[in-house]
Amino acid sequence: MLKLVVATRNRGKIKEIQSFLAGTVDKIFCAADFENFPETIEDGETFDHNSLKKAREAMEYTGFSALADDSGLVVGALGGRPGVYSARFAGDGADDEANNRRLLKELEGVPQEQRKAAFVCSLAYVAADGTERLFTGRIDGRILEAAQGSGGFGYDPFFLVEGIGQTMAELAVTEKNRISHRGQALRQFREYLESQHQLSASLKIQSDIR
Repeated sequence: MLKLVVATRNRGKIKEIQSFLAGTVDKIFCAADFENFPETIEDGETFDHNSLKKAREAMEYTGFSALADDSGLVVGALGGRPGVYSARFAGDGADDEANNRRLLKELEGVPQEQRKAAFVCSLAYVAADGTERLFTGRIDGRILEAAQGSGGFGYDPFFLVEGIGQTMAELAVTEKNRISHRGQALRQFREYLESQHQLSASLKIQSDIR
């Protein structure tokens, strides 16, 4: 079984990941479990760049296989922004309210049919042996002019999910996890781990036969 460190201090995210990976990972650690865990400078221009950088630094610091994600909102009418700057769209230290306020301001006057957007997640895995893999998830929708729903966080109340007719903030947690961009990437990662376990078991059987 695998021991895995997730490059985040968010205990809520850790619980979400634990539920997805139950039975495939022996132990999951997070940044808060290690003294002086390095804060990665997320200076990449893409989600892939940032997630890989975080996972590499976490693996090098702890010696454990590492998992890291970088996620955000991309809006077509804004040329893909806020993108990698989603968490700090209104500036460093900005909260959800400030980020949403700026988003709505920049989309002021843009008709609904041109407010298409997507939540994107890049999930990077760097194994202790240096193996690297990327897993991605995406969910499409559009940005509303007014918030709907009280659940979720970030841009969720303004993101109307395509084909569902509810915002991310209106969805039950189980449904959100099932369709979300991060949920998609985590399921791909789990499938990858399961395939590696099956391969290892097969190779062991072949070795025993010989």
